[in-house]
Amino acid sequence: MSTKGPKRKICIVVNSRANYGRVKSVMQAVKDHPDLELQTIIGASALLYRFGHAVDIIRADGFEPSATVYSIVEGENPTTMAKSTGMAIMDLSTQFENLAPDVVLTVADRFETMATAIAASYMNIPLAHTQGGEVTGSIDESVRHAITKLSHVHFPATDLAADYLLRMGEEPDRVHMTGCPAIDLIADLDMNLPKDLFTDNKGVGADLDPNQPYLVVLQHPVTTEFGEGFEQIQETLAAVVALDMQTAWLWPNVDAGSDDVSKGLRMHREHVGDGKLHFYRNFSPEDYARLIGNAACLIGNSSSGLREGAYLGTPVVNIGTRQSNREHGANVTHAAYDRADIEAKARAHIAHGSYPQSKIFGDGTAGRQIADILASATINVQKRLTYRP
Repeated sequence: MSTKGPKRKICIVVNSRANYGRVKSVMQAVKDHPDLELQTIIGASALLYRFGHAVDIIRADGFEPSATVYSIVEGENPTTMAKSTGMAIMDLSTQFENLAPDVVLTVADRFETMATAIAASYMNIPLAHTQGGEVTGSIDESVRHAITKLSHVHFPATDLAADYLLRMGEEPDRVHMTGCPAIDLIADLDMNLPKDLFTDNKGVGADLDPNQPYLVVLQHPVTTEFGEGFEQIQETLAAVVALDMQTAWLWPNVDAGSDDVSKGLRMHREHVGDGKLHFYRNFSPEDYARLIGNAACLIGNSSSGLREGAYLGTPVVNIGTRQSNREHGANVTHAAYDRADIEAKARAHIAHGSYPQSKIFGDGTAGRQIADILASATINVQKRLTYRP
């Protein structure tokens, strides 16, 4: 039931293809809520063609951006990542001043998310944060917890993450365990693989047959291991080639070290050829869920294997340290940056087949819960540290 008075303006900032899948259901729930007004800012790699130009998918889904922010400094190294953060702070502060939101909502733990958090908190705009309290590797671990301390309302995805937020001194009435909005997209999704999924999303490489088993590979750079990405991706490539299965391989994200990973993929295509590999820039959130939900195995270091993969029961080989200590279901096994280890773990998973569904990251209702809380919560921008007894 709608309350009387002006609608509360909720500004959601989307900075990457992964960001969108993790917040789409919240955007829809806010848009549909009688007491809320949706504002969207699309920025960073979500605006760039080589990372899939996610803004096209966002617009096609009915979300016209309130503003766009171009902030990525080319180079994909630690210096340019820091500079990109600074650029985003400057541009986002201008957009926040223009839009005058009542609440800004930001997602997870990327450097662009840090920029959103800094700009909003310094402007005394209440900041809502999803996926806080989780534990991983890479710089994401530090960024995520820093954003927690800048945020005024928290929407963790698991019970353990909610407990960690309280242990970090967050006030209990600011912490709302809703589950992850990414699960909302797949809870009621028709998971049948469209016959034209592989062709409609274009990309380059071998032809893939949707009627035959296939692998999905998505491996991002690890920012705290900058300079090692080229060697790391060589091990994954060798393992996947040895598995001798048709493979949908997604391009890495924009983090520092992306050029090293991309270089490895390009050199493989130039010197070895495509073989059974097809490389893609992006899928819609729903098509990506169908892609990994029907895969014989997902290989790499994307959190989607641990998060959406748990709900879908997809066999996942998680490589290296990027997801270190993140919660996961029985569907995940861990491998070192070693081709023999990756291949052996993948063969065992493929032989096992799909795993039982786990709702560790939510039951598919997070978006509606978050919208309802944002509509009714009293949010104080003055925080205080609260120690648990």
